[in-house]
Amino acid sequence: MSSARPAAALSALALAVAFNVPFGILAATYDYPDVLRRPAGEALDLFAAGGASLVLTWHAFALTALALVPVAIALSITPSRVAERPALAIGAAIAGALAGLAQAIGLWRWVFVVPGLARIHADPNAAPEARFAAEQAFAVLNQYGGVAIGEHLGQVLTAAFVFMLAWVQWSERARIASVVGFCTATAIAVGTGEGLAIALQQSGELFSLVTIAGFLGLTLWLIVTGIGLMRGRA
Repeated sequence: MSSARPAAALSALALAVAFNVPFGILAATYDYPDVLRRPAGEALDLFAAGGASLVLTWHAFALTALALVPVAIALSITPSRVAERPALAIGAAIAGALAGLAQAIGLWRWVFVVPGLARIHADPNAAPEARFAAEQAFAVLNQYGGVAIGEHLGQVLTAAFVFMLAWVQWSERARIASVVGFCTATAIAVGTGEGLAIALQQSGELFSLVTIAGFLGLTLWLIVTGIGLMRGRA
Protein backbone atom coordinates (compact mmCIF):
# COMPACT_ATOMS: atom_id res chain seq x y z
CA MET A 1 0.00 0.00 0.00
CA SER A 2 2.86 2.39 0.92
CA SER A 3 4.47 2.11 -2.51
CA ALA A 4 1.23 1.87 -4.50
CA ARG A 5 -0.15 5.21 -3.28
CA PRO A 6 2.65 7.49 -4.62
CA ALA A 7 2.82 5.42 -7.82
CA ALA A 8 -0.90 6.02 -8.42
CA ALA A 9 -0.46 9.71 -7.63
CA LEU A 10 2.40 10.09 -10.08
CA SER A 11 0.52 8.19 -12.78
CA ALA A 12 -2.47 10.53 -12.42
CA LEU A 13 -0.24 13.61 -12.65
CA ALA A 14 1.71 12.19 -15.59
CA LEU A 15 -1.47 11.37 -17.53
CA ALA A 16 -2.86 14.87 -16.91
CA VAL A 17 0.23 16.36 -18.55
CA ALA A 18 0.81 13.72 -21.24
CA PHE A 19 -2.76 13.80 -22.57
CA ASN A 20 -2.57 17.51 -23.32
CA VAL A 21 0.75 17.48 -25.20
CA PRO A 22 -0.41 15.70 -28.40
CA PHE A 23 -3.79 17.44 -28.14
CA GLY A 24 -2.06 20.83 -28.18
CA ILE A 25 0.17 19.83 -31.09
CA LEU A 26 -2.84 18.62 -33.09
CA ALA A 27 -4.73 21.82 -32.33
CA ALA A 28 -1.80 23.86 -33.66
CA THR A 29 -0.89 21.74 -36.71
CA TYR A 30 -4.18 20.14 -37.75
CA ASP A 31 -6.86 22.51 -36.40
CA TYR A 32 -8.14 19.71 -34.13
CA PRO A 33 -10.95 19.28 -33.11
CA ASP A 34 -12.55 21.78 -35.51
CA VAL A 35 -11.15 19.87 -38.50
CA LEU A 36 -13.55 17.03 -37.70
CA ARG A 37 -16.45 19.20 -38.82
CA ARG A 38 -14.86 20.32 -42.08
CA PRO A 39 -15.70 18.73 -45.45
CA ALA A 40 -13.99 15.35 -45.82
CA GLY A 41 -11.90 16.52 -48.77
CA GLU A 42 -10.40 19.41 -46.82
CA ALA A 43 -9.62 17.23 -43.81
CA LEU A 44 -7.91 14.62 -46.00
CA ASP A 45 -5.78 17.12 -47.91
CA LEU A 46 -4.73 18.83 -44.69
CA PHE A 47 -3.86 15.42 -43.23
CA ALA A 48 -1.75 14.50 -46.27
CA ALA A 49 0.16 17.77 -45.92
CA GLY A 50 1.00 16.89 -42.32
CA GLY A 51 3.16 13.95 -43.30
CA ALA A 52 4.67 11.36 -40.99
CA SER A 53 4.93 13.74 -38.02
CA LEU A 54 1.15 14.16 -37.97
CA VAL A 55 0.61 10.39 -38.03
CA LEU A 56 3.06 9.94 -35.15
CA THR A 57 1.30 12.68 -33.17
CA TRP A 58 -2.01 10.85 -33.56
CA HIS A 59 -0.28 7.65 -32.47
CA ALA A 60 1.02 9.38 -29.34
CA PHE A 61 -2.48 10.73 -28.66
CA ALA A 62 -3.93 7.22 -28.90
CA LEU A 63 -1.28 5.87 -26.53
CA THR A 64 -2.08 8.52 -23.92
CA ALA A 65 -5.75 7.53 -24.18
CA LEU A 66 -4.77 3.89 -23.73
CA ALA A 67 -2.72 4.88 -20.68
CA LEU A 68 -6.02 5.59 -18.94
CA VAL A 69 -6.47 1.80 -18.63
CA PRO A 70 -3.73 1.17 -16.02
CA VAL A 71 -4.21 4.59 -14.41
CA ALA A 72 -7.94 3.96 -13.86
CA ILE A 73 -7.21 0.56 -12.34
CA ALA A 74 -4.46 1.96 -10.09
CA LEU A 75 -6.66 4.79 -8.81
CA SER A 76 -9.73 2.61 -8.26
CA ILE A 77 -8.46 -0.73 -6.98
CA THR A 78 -6.87 -0.22 -3.57
CA PRO A 79 -7.26 -2.54 -0.56
CA SER A 80 -9.27 0.02 1.42
CA ARG A 81 -11.57 0.99 -1.46
CA VAL A 82 -12.26 -2.61 -2.46
CA ALA A 83 -12.94 -3.52 1.17
CA GLU A 84 -15.19 -0.55 1.96
CA ARG A 85 -16.82 0.25 -1.40
CA PRO A 86 -16.29 -2.75 -3.69
CA ALA A 87 -19.05 -1.91 -6.20
CA LEU A 88 -17.83 1.64 -6.81
CA ALA A 89 -14.13 0.69 -6.85
CA ILE A 90 -14.51 -2.22 -9.25
CA GLY A 91 -17.08 -0.36 -11.36
CA ALA A 92 -14.77 2.65 -11.69
CA ALA A 93 -11.85 0.44 -12.69
CA ILE A 94 -13.88 -1.35 -15.36
CA ALA A 95 -15.42 1.86 -16.74
CA GLY A 96 -12.06 3.64 -16.82
CA ALA A 97 -10.30 0.75 -18.53
CA LEU A 98 -13.01 0.44 -21.17
CA ALA A 99 -13.00 4.22 -21.68
CA GLY A 100 -9.28 4.23 -22.42
CA LEU A 101 -9.65 1.31 -24.81
CA ALA A 102 -12.62 2.85 -26.66
CA GLN A 103 -10.91 6.21 -27.10
CA ALA A 104 -7.66 4.60 -28.26
CA ILE A 105 -9.53 2.51 -30.85
CA GLY A 106 -11.26 5.63 -32.13
CA LEU A 107 -8.01 7.60 -32.34
CA TRP A 108 -6.02 4.86 -34.05
CA ARG A 109 -8.12 5.30 -37.19
CA TRP A 110 -5.90 8.32 -37.83
CA VAL A 111 -2.82 6.09 -37.73
CA PHE A 112 -3.86 2.97 -39.60
CA VAL A 113 -6.69 3.96 -41.96
CA VAL A 114 -6.80 7.71 -42.66
CA PRO A 115 -3.24 7.97 -44.07
CA GLY A 116 -4.14 5.65 -46.96
CA LEU A 117 -7.30 7.60 -47.71
CA ALA A 118 -5.37 10.88 -47.57
CA ARG A 119 -2.75 9.61 -50.02
CA ILE A 120 -5.43 8.60 -52.50
CA HIS A 121 -7.21 11.93 -52.18
CA ALA A 122 -4.01 13.95 -52.52
CA ASP A 123 -2.74 11.99 -55.54
CA PRO A 124 -2.99 14.31 -58.58
CA ASN A 125 -3.31 11.27 -60.84
CA ALA A 126 -6.22 9.79 -58.90
CA ALA A 127 -9.51 9.51 -60.75
CA PRO A 128 -12.40 11.67 -59.50
CA GLU A 129 -14.23 8.47 -58.56
CA ALA A 130 -11.32 7.37 -56.35
CA ARG A 131 -11.15 10.75 -54.62
CA PHE A 132 -14.91 10.68 -54.01
CA ALA A 133 -14.69 7.14 -52.63
CA ALA A 134 -11.90 8.24 -50.25
CA GLU A 135 -14.07 11.11 -49.02
CA GLN A 136 -17.05 8.83 -48.42
CA ALA A 137 -14.92 6.25 -46.62
CA PHE A 138 -13.43 8.99 -44.43
CA ALA A 139 -16.87 10.37 -43.57
CA VAL A 140 -18.21 6.94 -42.59
CA LEU A 141 -15.06 6.11 -40.62
CA ASN A 142 -15.21 9.44 -38.81
CA GLN A 143 -18.85 8.99 -37.84
CA TYR A 144 -18.52 5.42 -36.60
CA GLY A 145 -14.93 5.05 -35.40
CA GLY A 146 -14.68 8.64 -34.22
CA VAL A 147 -18.08 9.90 -33.12
CA ALA A 148 -19.75 6.62 -32.11
CA ILE A 149 -16.84 4.71 -30.55
CA GLY A 150 -14.16 7.21 -29.64
CA GLU A 151 -16.27 10.18 -28.66
CA HIS A 152 -19.71 8.91 -27.63
CA LEU A 153 -18.90 5.54 -26.06
CA GLY A 154 -15.52 6.69 -24.83
CA GLN A 155 -16.98 9.78 -23.18
CA VAL A 156 -19.87 7.90 -21.58
CA LEU A 157 -17.43 5.45 -20.00
CA THR A 158 -15.04 8.25 -18.98
CA ALA A 159 -17.88 10.12 -17.29
CA ALA A 160 -18.93 6.93 -15.46
CA PHE A 161 -15.36 6.30 -14.28
CA VAL A 162 -14.86 9.83 -12.97
CA PHE A 163 -18.32 9.93 -11.35
CA MET A 164 -17.85 6.66 -9.46
CA LEU A 165 -14.38 7.56 -8.27
CA ALA A 166 -15.54 11.05 -7.27
CA TRP A 167 -18.26 9.35 -5.20
CA VAL A 168 -15.57 7.31 -3.46
CA GLN A 169 -13.53 10.47 -2.88
CA TRP A 170 -16.55 12.19 -1.32
CA SER A 171 -16.97 9.35 1.16
CA GLU A 172 -13.25 9.63 1.94
CA ARG A 173 -13.68 13.37 2.67
CA ALA A 174 -11.59 14.40 -0.34
CA ARG A 175 -14.11 17.15 -1.00
CA ILE A 176 -12.23 19.27 -3.54
CA ALA A 177 -11.31 16.33 -5.75
CA SER A 178 -14.84 14.98 -5.44
CA VAL A 179 -16.56 18.22 -6.46
CA VAL A 180 -14.19 18.70 -9.40
CA GLY A 181 -14.87 15.09 -10.38
CA PHE A 182 -18.64 15.46 -10.26
CA CYS A 183 -18.51 18.62 -12.40
CA THR A 184 -16.12 16.95 -14.83
CA ALA A 185 -18.27 13.83 -15.19
CA THR A 186 -21.37 15.95 -15.77
CA ALA A 187 -19.72 18.06 -18.48
CA ILE A 188 -18.28 15.04 -20.30
CA ALA A 189 -21.63 13.25 -20.15
CA VAL A 190 -23.50 16.29 -21.49
CA GLY A 191 -20.90 16.62 -24.25
CA THR A 192 -21.90 13.23 -25.65
CA GLY A 193 -24.97 14.97 -27.02
CA GLU A 194 -22.82 16.36 -29.85
CA GLY A 195 -22.81 13.09 -31.76
CA LEU A 196 -26.53 12.65 -31.35
CA ALA A 197 -27.15 16.24 -32.47
CA ILE A 198 -25.09 15.64 -35.61
CA ALA A 199 -27.01 12.42 -36.30
CA LEU A 200 -30.24 14.44 -36.06
CA GLN A 201 -28.76 17.08 -38.40
CA GLN A 202 -28.65 19.66 -35.65
CA SER A 203 -25.81 21.91 -34.54
CA GLY A 204 -23.53 20.25 -32.00
CA GLU A 205 -21.44 23.37 -31.35
CA LEU A 206 -22.63 23.92 -27.79
CA PHE A 207 -22.04 20.27 -26.89
CA SER A 208 -18.55 20.53 -28.37
CA LEU A 209 -17.72 23.44 -26.07
CA VAL A 210 -19.05 21.52 -23.08
CA THR A 211 -16.91 18.53 -24.06
CA ILE A 212 -13.78 20.70 -24.17
CA ALA A 213 -14.65 22.07 -20.74
CA GLY A 214 -15.18 18.52 -19.50
CA PHE A 215 -11.75 17.34 -20.62
CA LEU A 216 -10.13 20.42 -19.15
CA GLY A 217 -11.93 19.44 -15.98
CA LEU A 218 -10.54 15.91 -16.35
CA THR A 219 -7.03 17.34 -16.43
CA LEU A 220 -7.72 19.38 -13.31
CA TRP A 221 -9.32 16.40 -11.55
CA LEU A 222 -6.33 14.16 -12.28
CA ILE A 223 -3.99 16.83 -10.92
CA VAL A 224 -6.06 17.39 -7.77
CA THR A 225 -6.41 13.63 -7.27
CA GLY A 226 -2.68 13.09 -7.70
CA ILE A 227 -1.78 15.91 -5.30
CA GLY A 228 -4.32 14.59 -2.79
CA LEU A 229 -2.75 11.14 -2.90
CA MET A 230 0.72 12.60 -2.41
CA ARG A 231 -0.40 14.71 0.52
CA GLY A 232 -2.14 11.72 2.03
CA ARG A 233 1.08 9.76 1.69
CA ALA A 234 3.03 12.54 3.39
